[in-house]
Amino acid sequence: MKLVSNFFGLRVFLLLLIFPFLSHGQTNETNTQNEVKYPQLKFQGLFQGRYLSSFSNDVDAVTGLQHTDGKAVENTFDIKRMRLGVTAKLGESFDISLLANFADFKSDPKGKVLENAFSRYTFNKNIGFMVGQFRPAFGIEETNPADILKSFDYSNQYNEFGNNGWTSFQIGASMFGTFNLASIPVTYALSAVNGNGKDQVQDKDNGKQYSSRLVFELSKKYNFNLGLNGGIGEVYNNKVFAVGVDVTADFKLADKWILQTQLEGKQGINHFLYYSLDTDARTGNLNDYEMRGAYFLPNLRYEIKYQKLTAIEFSCRYEYFDRSFKINSNAKQTYTPMVGLEFGKGYTGRIEMGMQLDNYKKNIPNTTNYDNNLFIIQFQGRFF
Repeated sequence: MKLVSNFFGLRVFLLLLIFPFLSHGQTNETNTQNEVKYPQLKFQGLFQGRYLSSFSNDVDAVTGLQHTDGKAVENTFDIKRMRLGVTAKLGESFDISLLANFADFKSDPKGKVLENAFSRYTFNKNIGFMVGQFRPAFGIEETNPADILKSFDYSNQYNEFGNNGWTSFQIGASMFGTFNLASIPVTYALSAVNGNGKDQVQDKDNGKQYSSRLVFELSKKYNFNLGLNGGIGEVYNNKVFAVGVDVTADFKLADKWILQTQLEGKQGINHFLYYSLDTDARTGNLNDYEMRGAYFLPNLRYEIKYQKLTAIEFSCRYEYFDRSFKINSNAKQTYTPMVGLEFGKGYTGRIEMGMQLDNYKKNIPNTTNYDNNLFIIQFQGRFF
């Protein structure tokens, strides 16, 4: 019955994807193509290089792994991302996007490297569709590429929810658009994905994960947005879920001073953790393993616009995350103070310096669950 239910749900979702193609002609696009030459290619790239130094003895700077044998690499240079991408616009409403991160070749590239690989068709502002490998909308960070984040990198909860198939790069299909609810603009996205990450031959089982996101633009002046996220699915014949809420708001403090804020929280089943444990090391109930977390990120921006220097930013993200708060809880608190210099528009060039301070409820030797104070200098260059 579970397989039949999942089969029916997926077919309904796919029917929603193809229905507009059956009811919407392509005359307008054909007329446009008579006037504009296609395809149109747009290339983009990103380089992020770092110097990392651990202030904690016997803890690897990159991996965060604690060593009791004294063999930790406590400082190193690292290439975090070397991305190249291309978007091919095949028509007024039809495009294909590819994005690869060549920095993933520094380790085993299996399941890595290729990030975006999707086709997108937009009928109008109310409805569009995306099929392939992409980042399903499930929070603030999913809508922000790594090169415009207000901190060094994504949050702990983003990575763990990505392991569980809700965020990061997944393979599936999505419907998106905007509409007005009374006088409030609303952005929506509905996604159905395999849930086992990027660059996979096929799904890990017959289950799928369905998620939705609604963003209410409550104030355009203050960029005050409320986001609601929810997802359900099935993994190895077990039901899973995830929920989240997020808020953004910007405040102009003076002529050149802007305070940008983000607040986000998520909770859900951690089936990735559950199935990674040996059978005798876990309970028989998947619902015993739940993760939850929240972060607050204020970013104070001073738009100096002096010669090539565009702005100076000061931020400090605080995050609380527990990947299993019901059983064997070991909550992690992370403070990330940072100062950044922006050169050019849209972070064309960027230099960031700061700390990442990780504190666990309890330290576990020879694991990554160990306190670490990390110093970071990051250099960024991008073209688009």
